[in-house]
Amino acid sequence: MNAFHSKLLEAAGSDFVKMGEPMKNHTTFRVGGPASWYVTPKDETALAAVVSLCRAENVPYYIIGNGSNLLVSDNGYEGVIVSMSESWNYCRIEGCRITAGAGALLSRIARAALDASLTGFEFAAGIPGTLGGAVVMNAGAYGSEMKYVLESARVLDREGRIRNLSLEELELGYRKSCILANGYIVLEAVLLLEAGDQAAVKARMDELAGQRREKQPLEYPSAGSTFKRPAGYFAGKLIQDAGLRGFRLGGAQVSEKHCGFVINRDHATAADVLNLCREVQRKVKDDFGVDLEMEVKMLGKF
Repeated sequence: MNAFHSKLLEAAGSDFVKMGEPMKNHTTFRVGGPASWYVTPKDETALAAVVSLCRAENVPYYIIGNGSNLLVSDNGYEGVIVSMSESWNYCRIEGCRITAGAGALLSRIARAALDASLTGFEFAAGIPGTLGGAVVMNAGAYGSEMKYVLESARVLDREGRIRNLSLEELELGYRKSCILANGYIVLEAVLLLEAGDQAAVKARMDELAGQRREKQPLEYPSAGSTFKRPAGYFAGKLIQDAGLRGFRLGGAQVSEKHCGFVINRDHATAADVLNLCREVQRKVKDDFGVDLEMEVKMLGKF
C-alpha cells in the first residue's frame, strides 16, 4: 500500500489527502470509523486521476457529498473516500437556470433560488444533502422531486470522459437514476426553475421548514428517512404499528417523533444503528409480511 499511497499523493496532491480520517466527522449520523484515505480532489483532472488509479490498483473507493444518506462501519472503510463537498461547492444563476456543483448543499441552492425570486426548489430546502447525491437518488419531498426541476447533469464516466446527460438520459425514478448502474460521478447539474414572487417562495420555504421541525427529529443526528417506502405502505406507519416507536438498542433509537427515522440518540455506534434497523425489519416482516428495504447506504465491513 505504500506504493499506492505515493501514487495517490501524486494524483491528488499531498494537501488533498488524509489518512485514517474518522468518517463520523463526515456523515450526518455522526458515526463511522476511519477511512484509509480521505481525498478532496481540487479539480476534474485530479478527480479523474484518483478514480483511475483506484480502478487500476483495485482499491475500493466511494464518492460522498454531505454524508447524509450513509452509514459507515465502526471499523471504517478500507479504501479511498472521495469527497465532492469542497471543490464542487458552487452555485451560479442565469435567468431561470441554476448551475451548481455536485458538492453544493441543497439548502444553499434553495437560498440562492429564493434570493433570485425563483420557484420550484422549495421542497429541497430542508433536505440535508448535496446536489450530487440528490441527482443520483432523485431526492424528493413534499410532493416534488429532482426530476421535476432538473434539466441536465455533467458527469465523469468510468473511462474518465466528461458527459452531459439530459433529464431523459438520467433515467430518474423513485430513489434511483442511471448514475450508479453506469459508474458515473456527478460533477454538476443544471436546474430549470420558474420566475416567482420572492415573498411567496419564502413563505413556502418557511412553511415546509415548520413542518420538518414539527414532524422530524432534527435535534438528533440521523440519515433522514431510514427505509424506502414499500409499495402500498408507509415505512413509518408500519414501524409505528409494530409497536416500535421509541424502540432503542444501545445509543440508536427509532424516533418518537417520526418512526421512519432512526436517530443517534446517545453516542450510538454504527453497529447499534444497523442492529436496530435489522430488528425493525424483522418485526415489521413478522407482523405485516412486508420487507423494509434500507434507504441508507452502508459502507465498510459490519
